[in-house]
Amino acid sequence: MTDSVDLAPIRDAVRALCADFPGEYWRALDRERAYPDKFVAALTKAGFLAALIPEEFGGSGLTMTAAAAIMEEIQASGCNGAACHAQMYTMGTLLRHGSPDQKARYLPAIARGELRLQAFGVTEPTSGTDTLALRTTAVRDGDAYVINGQKIWTSRAEHSDLMLLLARTTPREQAEKRTAGLTVFLVDMRAVQGLTVRPIRTMMNHATTEVFFENMRVPAEAVIGREGEGFRYILSGMNAERILIAAECIGDAKWFIGKAAAYAGERVVFGRPIGQNQGVQFPIARAYIGMRAAELMVREAATLYETGNDCGAEANMAKQLAAEASWAAADMCVQTHGGFGFAEEFDIERKFRETRLYTVAPISTNLVLSYIAEHVLGLPRSY
Repeated sequence: MTDSVDLAPIRDAVRALCADFPGEYWRALDRERAYPDKFVAALTKAGFLAALIPEEFGGSGLTMTAAAAIMEEIQASGCNGAACHAQMYTMGTLLRHGSPDQKARYLPAIARGELRLQAFGVTEPTSGTDTLALRTTAVRDGDAYVINGQKIWTSRAEHSDLMLLLARTTPREQAEKRTAGLTVFLVDMRAVQGLTVRPIRTMMNHATTEVFFENMRVPAEAVIGREGEGFRYILSGMNAERILIAAECIGDAKWFIGKAAAYAGERVVFGRPIGQNQGVQFPIARAYIGMRAAELMVREAATLYETGNDCGAEANMAKQLAAEASWAAADMCVQTHGGFGFAEEFDIERKFRETRLYTVAPISTNLVLSYIAEHVLGLPRSY
């Protein structure tokens, strides 16, 4: 994101906070696949995790553009914002569609750091990104719903108090249309039984899990908005997710480019800095160009989101371009450093693994391309 007068103090504050969490901190967590409790606590105390919560509920009341700048600076400082972005983007569903009672009950506690809302239960093993084919069911039973099913890639479920959960309340064959019959629940994971969380160890420290629901009862007031309209509600949250993760990718790309440029200017081989060779400097320049182009799309998507305009296409394109830019920059950075790029102490291999995720998640490249083909170019639906 391009700096402005309004964003400069926010960026400076984020950079100052991140300076207290150097590479050694993240390398130690990475070895143990541990959750960054101290980092999250510091962000919470500074008000950054409450960025999108309105001031009336104790939050910072910032815009999506400001939230994106926060995530970008976290990544550009060499830190990992994966434990932070979910609490921001899940706010969209609660803020836009939650009841006054739900907002008053949960948002102030989240803003104070007393509650964590970092788990987003949507994806399932059998359906993947085909959200409308999910099988987790929620059946009304008096003043409660009984939920059965399974979710996967539900990150931070072990470290969250609340979960946004999407379940089917009307059988698919009985729904009026494809997108109907799904309902969003705000589940207090501390107060339910029949919930099992199992961690999934991955190539990066992402604290992701699979979650099982066995006759889990939640009160009817846990429903966000109207029953059966949950798919529409989570779309705004998904757009926010794409924008924030795209901003993270921009931050990653800036970190990789900065590391590579500095090393190329200092590393002397055959009596000259390697950055004097076009074979080294051109890939760095190309990575910078790609990052800057993606940065402009992220800014446009964030602006559309915060003004209430449809930003589905822009959010998807921003995520796609930024993920590709960060991955290209990561690959270039490893190549520039040669063998040192694989050494743990340089932090490049850690960031290399972390940024690779975003060309796959939260939505795959093929789904982005299919969306643009159908909804922007007017081509026939391919799936």
